[in-house]
Amino acid sequence: MIKLYGFSQSRSFRALWALEEAGIEYEYSNVKIGSPEEGGTQNPSYLKINPQGKAPTMVDGDLVLTESAAMLSYIGSLAPEKALLPGHTPAERARYDDFCFFVLSDLEQPLWSKGKHSFVLPEERRVEAIFETAKFEFKRSLKALDHYMEGKEFVLGDQFTCADILLAQTLNWANRFEFDVPEFYLEYRDRLYKRPACQKAIAATKSK
Repeated sequence: MIKLYGFSQSRSFRALWALEEAGIEYEYSNVKIGSPEEGGTQNPSYLKINPQGKAPTMVDGDLVLTESAAMLSYIGSLAPEKALLPGHTPAERARYDDFCFFVLSDLEQPLWSKGKHSFVLPEERRVEAIFETAKFEFKRSLKALDHYMEGKEFVLGDQFTCADILLAQTLNWANRFEFDVPEFYLEYRDRLYKRPACQKAIAATKSK
């Protein structure tokens, strides 16, 4: 059985949502970020599977994954009948990968910068002045996102995929961190968050 270690609405939620969409049996453990105690990400037992001491971590037998986008691709590949990954042509898969890499390298980076300098880094390492730069970078990335999403119901057109999970969670993250998210993208997020699988994933984070 797949085991997922995560925390609330962090990046781990992407994998949790994908597992529900795929209908795969899993065990979810809510970890304590930064804690050296049992069940914490700095505990020696956790550091053995994730040396960075971060969440998420996903374990499936001998396979250990620590990057959320890789988890989405793996989960999607385990349930081909759900069509969570494009699989018809190499070009379709390349477009999927292109978008996912864009989210990771551009769209979410300003959010992570704000998070690190708000509560993750030691106080003496935080630079509050970076917040305005983060807002600028996010606004610039939104223009690129407009290009990807123009005229589309989902990232790849008319088919929901794991790329939509990645985008919806990132937009939700941006909204929680008080970035300016256009109404169109908030409506997109809200529509996807109403999916039964997403609601089940939300419930799972609250039950632990």
